[in-house]
Amino acid sequence: MLLSVRPPVKLESLTGKWLEHELAFEFDPASKDWFALGGVGLKTEAGKYQLELSGTTRKGEELKLSRTLVVRHGTYRTVALTVPDKYIEPPPQELQRIQQESDLKKQIFGKPPSSREWEGAFNPPVQAAASDSFGTQRKFNGKVASVHQGTDFAVPTGTPVTAINSGTIILARDFYFEGNCVMIDHGQGFTTLYMHLSEIQVREGDRVERGQMIGLSGGTGRATGPHLHLAVRWQGVYLNPAALLALPLPEITAQSATR
Repeated sequence: MLLSVRPPVKLESLTGKWLEHELAFEFDPASKDWFALGGVGLKTEAGKYQLELSGTTRKGEELKLSRTLVVRHGTYRTVALTVPDKYIEPPPQELQRIQQESDLKKQIFGKPPSSREWEGAFNPPVQAAASDSFGTQRKFNGKVASVHQGTDFAVPTGTPVTAINSGTIILARDFYFEGNCVMIDHGQGFTTLYMHLSEIQVREGDRVERGQMIGLSGGTGRATGPHLHLAVRWQGVYLNPAALLALPLPEITAQSATR
């Protein structure tokens, strides 16, 4: 979700808290509003939750505001999928690799949020409609149940995949389940993941711009066929990529967000 705030006086800073997450607000010179990105994960129960805002004026005075936001029930479908058995019951020789990859992901996701690198709207990673949605309940080979925490695009192998916004490549390697995977840190706790690639065309540490090609789609890892899996992670929670792609965000750079 996009949060937009228009204070009654000019502020020097604005911070917020939502569902125990810290909101990073920035000033938009065009609209004169402060804005921040946030979201709701699948494990959040339906109900009413408080949004807490705290601002500081140029004279050093503090302003506080509290608003109640309603989270409603979501409805998600259930599908049955078939993948090679090695992705349901991995052979013993792969268990150490899987554990190492799990530890690496925890280490990357555990790093504190960096400053904002994303600029403006988030664009689709491929020129295709989504083929599977966020929140789908999945059952692999009639045994393993999981929740789809991303958006799939059914594109053929070799389709160019682009960064949905600016950021830094924090991971670009082959994983057992995710296949060839690229992760981009966009700042403010936002990370995007691009999975099952047939080819990776960036390296860890690279700075990428919105729309820059990062790889080619494929069907590596635990995949039922060629497609791109896009995931969005925010401060430890997976969010709906389709909702992020639909947000009308201010087209401002990190340098132009001044008061």
